[in-house]
Amino acid sequence: MMLLLIGLTLWAGVHLFPSLLPQMRDGLVKRIGDGPYQGLFALLILTGVILIVFGWRGTVPTQVYAPPAGLRHAAMLLVVIGFILMAAASFPRTRVKRLIRHPQLTGVLLWALAHLLANGDSRSLLLFSVMAIWTVISMLLINRRDGDWIKPETTMAWYGELLVVVVGVGIAALVLRFHVHLAGVPLIGG
Repeated sequence: MMLLLIGLTLWAGVHLFPSLLPQMRDGLVKRIGDGPYQGLFALLILTGVILIVFGWRGTVPTQVYAPPAGLRHAAMLLVVIGFILMAAASFPRTRVKRLIRHPQLTGVLLWALAHLLANGDSRSLLLFSVMAIWTVISMLLINRRDGDWIKPETTMAWYGELLVVVVGVGIAALVLRFHVHLAGVPLIGG
C-alpha cells in the first residue's frame, strides 16, 4: 500500500505544483529551461504512474464497504461517459467544451467515482478517492488561476462531435477488454 500512496502523492503533487507554486515553477523553468522542465515533469509523472501500478498490484485488498450491486451498470456507464469527456478534451471546438469547463478532469472524476461505486476494497478506496479529490482541487486551482470562464466558439461539425463519441467509446471498449492486464481485475470473461 505504501508504493501506491507514494505514487499517488507524486502524481498529485507534480500535477498541482504549477498551480500551487507558480513562482517556484517559473523560477525552475528560468533556471533549467522549458524543455528540461517539461521532461522532468513527464519523468516524475511516469515514475508516479509506475509506482501506482506496482503499488496497486502489490497491495492485498481488504474489504472496507460493500458496493451496491445494483449500481454496477451505472458505474460502467459513468466510465464510458468519462472516456467520452476525456476524448472531447483532445478535440478543438467541441460542444462539450462549451458545456463543461474541464472536460478531461470531469471525465477522470466520473471514472474515479464510478470505481468507488463498483469497488469497496482498501486499494480502490485509496486510489480512486485520491484521484477524485485531485480532479476537484485541480479544477478549483485552474479556475482561480484563469479567472472567469470564456466559453469557446463552437465550429465543429456534427460528424466531428460524433467522432469524439466514437473515440471515447472505442477507448472505453479497449480498456474494458484489457482491464485484466491493466489492473489485474477482469471485467469480462472472468
